Amino acid sequence: QEQLVESGGGLVAAGGSLRLSCAASGRAFSVPLMGWFRQAPGKEREFVAVIRGPGTVQYYTRAVRGRFTISRDNANKMVHLQMNNLRHVDTEHYYCASRPVFTVRYDLTSRYAYWGQGTQVTVPS
Repeated sequence: QEQLVESGGGLVAAGGSLRLSCAASGRAFSVPLMGWFRQAPGKEREFVAVIRGPGTVQYYTRAVRGRFTISRDNANKMVHLQMNNLRHVDTEHYYCASRPVFTVRYDLTSRYAYWGQGTQVTVPS
């Protein structure tokens, strides 16, 4: 059974850190692409970060570059998102996603085959 399950969300003060984790099973753990997206109420889901291949290449949206780090633990079929210096604007629901084939449009939600249910990150203003 292909499944992605996120954890690690919560409430954190501005400037603080959180580490999100995504546990994958079956074909949901895809070597080519695994990524994180986020979505605020009433807004479209947006790309945050993606890790390609065995973990040597990462891409980030500009808003989180330098603050967030995506990594993967292939032995345990997990992907992590370390989020530092969190801001109120980072308050969103965060989703893990995977795709079995690389695409240059890794920022599009439509390109991903598997999704988790998400985990909420809240940074009060």
